[in-house]
Amino acid sequence: MRALVTGADGFVGRHLMSHLEAEGDSPIGWDRSTGGPDLLNARDVIQLFDDVRPDAVYHLAGDADVGGSWDHPEFTFMANAVGTMHVLAAARQAGVGRVLCVSSADVYGRVTEADLPLTEAAPLAPVSPYAASKVAADALAQQAFLGHGLEVIRVRPFNHLGPGQRTSFVAPAIADRIAHNEVSGGSTVAVGNLSPRRDFTDVRDVVRAYRLLIEKGRPDLPYNVCSGHDLAVQELADQLLEMATSPMRLVQDPDLVRPVDVPVLRGSNERLRQATGWEPSIPLRTTLGDLLDEARRQVNPDQADDPSAEPHRADPERNANS
Repeated sequence: MRALVTGADGFVGRHLMSHLEAEGDSPIGWDRSTGGPDLLNARDVIQLFDDVRPDAVYHLAGDADVGGSWDHPEFTFMANAVGTMHVLAAARQAGVGRVLCVSSADVYGRVTEADLPLTEAAPLAPVSPYAASKVAADALAQQAFLGHGLEVIRVRPFNHLGPGQRTSFVAPAIADRIAHNEVSGGSTVAVGNLSPRRDFTDVRDVVRAYRLLIEKGRPDLPYNVCSGHDLAVQELADQLLEMATSPMRLVQDPDLVRPVDVPVLRGSNERLRQATGWEPSIPLRTTLGDLLDEARRQVNPDQADDPSAEPHRADPERNANS
């Protein structure tokens, strides 16, 4: 299958490109950061599709900075909504068979324990500018199918983690601070709000779900991509501290606290499982270990060349968890 991947040089895009290649597909990556055309320029997008002529499109490009969207809401909306509109229009014109559009579980907004697990029938109630932009993109994708017959698969991924994720996200940020402390001898790790509970899935499991949905998903339905279990950020941070090579403790930094934080998110992946047979396969501890090892290599590149430098995992009883 000849597949165009927008946002191919991003965190999820790189993992998706590798997965598609491993499955025998022929992915073509687009990313503005590597000189690709601007998705906000409709003419450029049409030309891109004319040049590539893909069988399928995975539309991952956009602004994924939830916290930053409060500071630049217009940029976020343009990147996520207008960019999606241009991709869908170009896909129709080029006769693309299927398009997968990545939305977000943030579209469900503030929920309570009584609302969980969230199914795809849950009301959309965006809190952040980012979430609002994803609601708009979701609606554009639905309209492309209902109004034009374009087979668009809408996915609403919950939190995902893995190697290559930017430190603007909580798990790689904590891993990065731990890795720096291991080198400098520091003992405190700055964190924001530790109380939110999130449904975490390894990015390598997420991209498996995306390819399966391109093959087997229905264009008239949205799909949650999630583990079906929620975990407090506190617990995630504690697991990372347990892997540190020296005692450390968490210290809240008010500058890292978002203006509004959804207290809890946990999704139902039943629709995805029934359609594709997908299940998450990578344990969270493996994901966090991969994140921390990557952070160590970035902080201390010489460690990757030293076979004796396998990090010693500290005794968790020696680490402070608050």
